[in-house]
Amino acid sequence: MKNCKQYLLLLLIAICATGSLQAQEEEKRPEFLVVTTMHWNMDQEDYDFDDWKALEKEYLDKVVMKNELIAGASFFMHQFTEDNSELLYVQVFNSWNDIHAAAERSNELAKEAWPDEEARNAFFKKQGAFYSMQHSDEIYATMDGAKALSEMPTKDMTLYLQKRHFAFPEDGSMKEWEELNKAYQENIVHKNEYIKGYYPNRHYYGADRTEFLEAFYVDSLTDLDKMLDRLGELPEEAWPDEASRKEMGEKMSKYYTGIHSDYIYTYVSGLSK
Repeated sequence: MKNCKQYLLLLLIAICATGSLQAQEEEKRPEFLVVTTMHWNMDQEDYDFDDWKALEKEYLDKVVMKNELIAGASFFMHQFTEDNSELLYVQVFNSWNDIHAAAERSNELAKEAWPDEEARNAFFKKQGAFYSMQHSDEIYATMDGAKALSEMPTKDMTLYLQKRHFAFPEDGSMKEWEELNKAYQENIVHKNEYIKGYYPNRHYYGADRTEFLEAFYVDSLTDLDKMLDRLGELPEEAWPDEASRKEMGEKMSKYYTGIHSDYIYTYVSGLSK
């Protein structure tokens, strides 16, 4: 993954506010992501991936797919992160009120799916046995500039997440940020053929108010390497003059701290809404 650090520095972070970067006719996007970091129950001896997937598929079909307040939901499994026991469950909501209301609606749908209380409790006990009690939640606000997946994936994909942090420069402005970010997204992110999906998100409720989260969907680890290479090539195509590239990089860099972390997950096909 050569040139990763050098060229990903060109990715502009956003000031902690929702900017209008696209034309008003852009289709309205969901407003919030709830990212739950869960952990496998490492003490379970009879763990079977197919059994886990079948249980989650049953819950997806009977509850999540019927819950009109959940705009989307997906599972992502550890591939290259600091903790091999973790997996992410990401839910998408159209509004803040939907987050709480969706939980109540899911409880109603579960009772409809398993009207017998004993059977319902047995299902959730079996489902819950796959996970430890440890989990954490972060809520992110979605941002403009996404490169949406053209369709729901029918196979597992590689998800590359990069977390960086806002710097809040005194000499910065929303106008400058909007212009730089729009130029970068149009010329680099959207023209990178290896990026099948790109979703920028900012902190809304959680531990770190400076956090900026970018999600890149690619077909494989091999394509991730190619994606990073293209991130190095496309700036030269968009701004052939070296001085112009340097000027843009300097302007963009003041909007973030320069500290970032990287994570690679596997998108689990067949368990998404």
